[in-house]
Amino acid sequence: MDRYAGFLEEVADETRQQERHYQLLSALQSLVKELPSSFQQRLSYTTLSDLALALLDGTVFEIVPGVLEIQHLIEKSLYNQRLRLQNEHRVLRQALRQKHQEAQQACRPHNLPVLQVAQQRELEAVEHRIHEEQRAMDRKIVLELDRKVADQQSTLEKAGVAGFYVTTNPQELMLQMNLLELIRKLQQRGCQAGKASLGLGGRWPPPAAQYDQEGSPVPP
Repeated sequence: MDRYAGFLEEVADETRQQERHYQLLSALQSLVKELPSSFQQRLSYTTLSDLALALLDGTVFEIVPGVLEIQHLIEKSLYNQRLRLQNEHRVLRQALRQKHQEAQQACRPHNLPVLQVAQQRELEAVEHRIHEEQRAMDRKIVLELDRKVADQQSTLEKAGVAGFYVTTNPQELMLQMNLLELIRKLQQRGCQAGKASLGLGGRWPPPAAQYDQEGSPVPP
């Protein structure tokens, strides 16, 4: 009797899983229609089905916000670093300009051409330094963002999210960005309707009633 009850529970659980998978897959298929046609063609039924399977237990819904938040914090930090460097360069230019003006005012007229040549060389040297420091900062930003993207790709690949693996191919990166956006929108809609709609039971809410044409949540 117990074995029979256990078997019925397994069947019921499998049915619930299939229903949750269907709900997630249907929602993903609806969201994909909002993407550019070039990406719609790449997101096959199999890919969306595999993505829906990865979302079933809710783990990915917990991972993605953390991944995006870390990315946001890093981008903000790097932006602030570049902004500070730009401010330092602006101060440096202002100080040099003032120094040159004061030197010219104190210079005897017959020595002015020689002074101006020396100041021009100094100005060019400072501009070269500024240019190199900006290039170094930009390289640092690109490398840091590349490392973070690779970390995100690896994390999501290990979580079994379809379409994610470590790559620097621009087309694949754009596809992965669209997949993340699908998950994010899916999560937003589920959160608004309660956790039950994240594949934990219940029916999926009609998307058009809660979101505008761009997929942004409409305030109640």
